[in-house]
Amino acid sequence: MRTSSARHHGGPNDWSITGARVSNPSEQEVGRRRLRYRRKDPAITTSGTYSKLAGIMRISTIDSIASILGRYGLVLVIGWIGALKFANFEAHQIQPLVANSPFMGWLYAIFPVYTFSALLGVFELGAAVLIAIKPLSPKLSIAGSLLAIVLFVATVSFLFTTPGVGELAGGGFPALSLTGEFLLKDVPLLGLSFWTLGDSIRAARLRAAE
Repeated sequence: MRTSSARHHGGPNDWSITGARVSNPSEQEVGRRRLRYRRKDPAITTSGTYSKLAGIMRISTIDSIASILGRYGLVLVIGWIGALKFANFEAHQIQPLVANSPFMGWLYAIFPVYTFSALLGVFELGAAVLIAIKPLSPKLSIAGSLLAIVLFVATVSFLFTTPGVGELAGGGFPALSLTGEFLLKDVPLLGLSFWTLGDSIRAARLRAAE
């Protein structure tokens, strides 16, 4: 019966078993071999690169959708409400909001109720158009965003000046009535107006640098 024997030859990493020479590579050598294997196998590097690119593309797509919905959703809201300002019923609906505002109430001493509403509608429609044309003229779009900011700052101030904003059945403010809820939505619209302002400024600078 033959038994195999292990004999040491040469350096500490070289051994022979029954005459067969086996290498016991160091950790550094193993790392080099793995690196060579990855370089030879394009599937490994390609799959990793593809995953990164796919992730970037997904984020880019989300950003594009958010940008379009944010900007043109704001245009839709301002434009739609602005168009309603030319209706007689809308002129009287906003009258309590404006009349109780220390910042805007004095305007009724100058303009009749409907005339003021129509003028406000002109400003709102103008803001909507200017915000919408950002791809054509970023500089003009900056003016539209600034106008929207002024409009929404004014409407947000109605939260603190309009009687009936707090719901009595809920104990008053911060429980909101329907009027209060209607005005509260202008807070994110104000934030969105600031976003369109920054977006238009960036676009204007990029166009100027070309």
